[in-house]
Amino acid sequence: MAAKDETFEPHSPVHSIHAPLLEAAWLYQADKVCPEELPMTAAHALAAGMDTPALCELAGLPRHADPRDIRNAFEQALEELGMSLPDRDLARRYALRWLATRFTAGEVELAELASDDWWEVEAGTPEEQAFLALLPPCTCCIDYTLGLDETAWEAQLHAAARALASHPTVGPH
Repeated sequence: MAAKDETFEPHSPVHSIHAPLLEAAWLYQADKVCPEELPMTAAHALAAGMDTPALCELAGLPRHADPRDIRNAFEQALEELGMSLPDRDLARRYALRWLATRFTAGEVELAELASDDWWEVEAGTPEEQAFLALLPPCTCCIDYTLGLDETAWEAQLHAAARALASHPTVGPH
């Protein structure tokens, strides 16, 4: 079941939005972006030709600024660009695929996949379901969940991650 991307206003210049800024909006809504990373994302968007007052303000904030100020400036910048934040459930599904993609690229260690917040994601595709089913709820549960066959689990996880990464259904395309 493919989900429709309904994150943009009809008048939004979707194709002119800086791709890393789009991705940041999706990951932000899924709680997978640290606020201190957003000023640099805004600076890159400015360098790519995006320009709004809030984007300039955000790019000028230091990494150690109050996270609330960063969040407010980020959300205002998106609004000024004509972009609304994606639905939280769709953003979480996108973040799951983002995790799978990073895992297949070797950017994520096995222990980092164990997280108690993925159980809240409602899978929308068989690929999402297969990947989610293999994620342990926390690092202390890895041995309990896997038993003694970590090699087989890792192979299954890589296969499920590749399948999910190759079937994008939600998120900025």
